[in-house]
Amino acid sequence: MMNAANRYNALIHEKSPYLLQHAENPVDWYPWGKGAFLKAKNEDKPVFLSVGYATCHWCHVMAHESFEDPETARILNDHYVSIKVDREERPDLDKIYMSVCQALTGRGGWPLSVFLTPERIPFFAGTYFPKIGHQGLIGFPELLLKLGKLWKEDRERLLTAGDEITEHLRNSELGGSVEKSLDMEVLNKAGVQLSRSFDPRWGGFGGAPKFPSPHQLTFLLRRHVRSKNARDLEMVEKTLQSMRRGGLFDHIGYGFHRYSVDEKWFAPHFEKMLYDQALLAMAYTEAYQVTGKSFYARVAREIFTYVLRDMTSPEGGFYSAEDADSEGVEGLFYLWTPKEVQEILGTESADLFCDYFDIRERGNFEEGRSIPHMREPLSTFAEGRNMGVKRLVSLLRQGREKLFSARQKRIHPLKDDKILTSWNGLMITALFKGYRALGDAAYVTAAQNSLQFILNTLRKEDGCLIRRYREGETAHAGYLDDYAFLVWALIEGYESTFNPNHLKTAMVLTHTMLDLFWDSENGGFFFTGRENETLIARSRDAQDGAIPSGNSVAALTLLQLGRLTGDTSFEEKANALMQAFSGQMDAYPSAHTQMLQALDFVIGPTQEVVIAGTRHDRNTDVMLKVIQQNFLPRQVALLVSSNEERERVAGLAPYVKEMVPVEGKATAYICRRHACQAPVTDPEAMEKALNESL
Repeated sequence: MMNAANRYNALIHEKSPYLLQHAENPVDWYPWGKGAFLKAKNEDKPVFLSVGYATCHWCHVMAHESFEDPETARILNDHYVSIKVDREERPDLDKIYMSVCQALTGRGGWPLSVFLTPERIPFFAGTYFPKIGHQGLIGFPELLLKLGKLWKEDRERLLTAGDEITEHLRNSELGGSVEKSLDMEVLNKAGVQLSRSFDPRWGGFGGAPKFPSPHQLTFLLRRHVRSKNARDLEMVEKTLQSMRRGGLFDHIGYGFHRYSVDEKWFAPHFEKMLYDQALLAMAYTEAYQVTGKSFYARVAREIFTYVLRDMTSPEGGFYSAEDADSEGVEGLFYLWTPKEVQEILGTESADLFCDYFDIRERGNFEEGRSIPHMREPLSTFAEGRNMGVKRLVSLLRQGREKLFSARQKRIHPLKDDKILTSWNGLMITALFKGYRALGDAAYVTAAQNSLQFILNTLRKEDGCLIRRYREGETAHAGYLDDYAFLVWALIEGYESTFNPNHLKTAMVLTHTMLDLFWDSENGGFFFTGRENETLIARSRDAQDGAIPSGNSVAALTLLQLGRLTGDTSFEEKANALMQAFSGQMDAYPSAHTQMLQALDFVIGPTQEVVIAGTRHDRNTDVMLKVIQQNFLPRQVALLVSSNEERERVAGLAPYVKEMVPVEGKATAYICRRHACQAPVTDPEAMEKALNESL
């Protein structure tokens, strides 16, 4: 109930930045929980469920129009019990009720608006509703009054609709699919689908709005390495280059925005999400490994610079997001006028900077402001200005640094500073990959710090994970992606540091994940486990969206653990998982590109590499660099070093027990297609042998 003394509602006791944004609304909001539903039952009211997140632009719009409006709030308070949910804290609720919205309307998005019975059964859903109806959208107060009247006068109609929706939901979420054989044909079909939707002019797939979808690009890199198909690499490079040059990238402060509202990657939706930084960093890192082009390494470093500077907590974890809005205007923090640039850089330098980044007198965006973006390559621009590329790069760097310092004095967008286990898992994975490819020790240090923070703070004594940390408080039992993404990070951590503790923890967490989430009837993992709240249905999906699905990532980590440890039960689970979703993968493979990376691993050829040698020995280090810096996506690697470490590694992977240095030299043991080759002591011969398997 609203506290009249300070006008706070029950959300004031929450930690979620999104919920706290609504704590002073005149709406009598409640967090999701038994208390709210008991109130609805006792007062015989339906429930209005609003799901969003702190950096959601249209969530802000609906909040300003309706939730901050006293008259709309009065209608809600009189006729409903209102519940607010942060979708990033409670992705289980978001998945279930978003499925309802998509089934009823054919579309989804945020804010998500769902009407429920006190028994949590949905009977109506939508997304954003304006305060005053327009363009076919009913006004929110009008909708509230209509549904409130139906609840009182024709409740059976709503209850029948709710039962039908729930039955449909349970069937669609739990139903299995017809199993299909999974082979090279599925990988090829995915490549064809992506090629057909590829935009050859601007890169990316499909039309506006355009999303980065990095897992599609990392899949195509694996296809290219396998088949040497130039088209696959062309699609990847065109997309990565276009995204970096467009307004999707923050040219002043670095990092990528959420998506582009146009097909050119020019005008972004300005929020920045941690998971986008992680997944895009992986894509640029792998593109560098495949092509050797420094451009991709530079972009990866720029992403890491942004994350380590702006998105890292003092404890070592990574924050979730930065808002699109500041001072009530979307993108204002990121926009410029020539006058602003001139005041900072001076006329001559400003002219160069504005010309290069298309900062116009009348603006290239809204209200006379401009989005910095690159209209042409550096070399072309330098030639047109009769100057060397190095000189141009130096001048632009100096200008960027000055503009960044000035921009720091602006009012910043909201930072959603909660720390999520799953998204941290993705960022840790990216940093470990970046460390191996780029050799910057700062990346492995940051990854280790975050990993230690997660394991110390967001893991209970019984070994189970917790979803969220903020301001000293942890909350919500972990979901599938929390486990799968953290296991991924631990495996990457092992292959970056060869600390046996990472491998051991990955195995332990995987067993916990299997215990909590495995669907023993149909195969694969449920999104919610035995520790999570029981909802009206349990989702079990493998389709990759803005982030890969937990099932997709788990499929690959199970395969990798099987090969690292020699425990075939991990691979058996991975094969069962992929078979469970084989019908979906075969029908629409390009929607499962992360899972197809696991299939690529299954098809092989794969190789297991064990380096037996003394740590920091020159040849040992050279061999480790070979396996770490090259792009070898179907390989796993172990290091067997001192006697004490040998015992620890052999306890996890018994097959390495007899693998020792030959004649005291660092030695590579390479196994391929379930057969082991002769030991190799020459690093060059080892590299040649590894590349032969590609």
